[in-house]
Amino acid sequence: MIDRTNIDEYKQRVIAEFNSRNNYDNDFRYCLGNRLVELAQLQRRQQILDVATGTGIVAIASAQIVGDEGKIIGVDISSGMLSQAQRKIEAANLKNVELQEVDADYINFDNNIFDAILCSSAIVYLSDIPRALRSWYHFLKKSGLVAFSTFPDGIPSVPELFMAIAQNYGISIPDLKEPLNTPEKCRKMLQEAGFDNIELTTEQFGYYMRVSDAKNLWNQLSNNNLITPQLQISPEQLEQFQAEYIAKIEALATDKGIWNDFTTFFVLARKSAES
Repeated sequence: MIDRTNIDEYKQRVIAEFNSRNNYDNDFRYCLGNRLVELAQLQRRQQILDVATGTGIVAIASAQIVGDEGKIIGVDISSGMLSQAQRKIEAANLKNVELQEVDADYINFDNNIFDAILCSSAIVYLSDIPRALRSWYHFLKKSGLVAFSTFPDGIPSVPELFMAIAQNYGISIPDLKEPLNTPEKCRKMLQEAGFDNIELTTEQFGYYMRVSDAKNLWNQLSNNNLITPQLQISPEQLEQFQAEYIAKIEALATDKGIWNDFTTFFVLARKSAES
């Protein structure tokens, strides 16, 4: 589990990591975001909050559904992500999307104003998820929807392979998924925040990576701003770590490449109509 006791340091690492990403908009991210929007079954004229909007994948898809009579507010802590989102919004000529650079842990809106609150694969980056869910509950109208996606532990993805090898060197990589890595944890946290009508769908978004891409992922993983501070090992050990990573990739290679598993939980819940 990630140490979030020093919140300011943690937030700065999150900002630095996402400001550095210029290849975020890949097929995988679009599949995740578009599926979340599909499951949310948004309607015209609705008011939507997109938490950790990133490059606006969910915000833009939602804006096209709710139409000019509706409104999307997308919030994110990363100015780099929001700059990319703004360019895409302008290119699509959308007038119903407002972006706000703000820490999603501390957003403040009036009660009962949103029809739905969405968060695609980013809820685990919040420093206090229970508090955030309680706030979202108040922001929602009666019968309003919260919908987010998250991931289980133990999936055989390339990043999980990296983290497993790191343990051989006494490196404890932060586990962002831990608060919501099982259906039971998701349900319990939502119930404690006041939500009911909880639905959880498990879907597979895995894909085969080229072996060369899986090897090159070392650079991204070992320089990730959330991981790098944990790599307090000698240059010789780091070189050995990389060699072991490459050897494991080569051992797992098939004629299709390296299977990168991305089992995903899509979690939906409602605010009570009597609230």
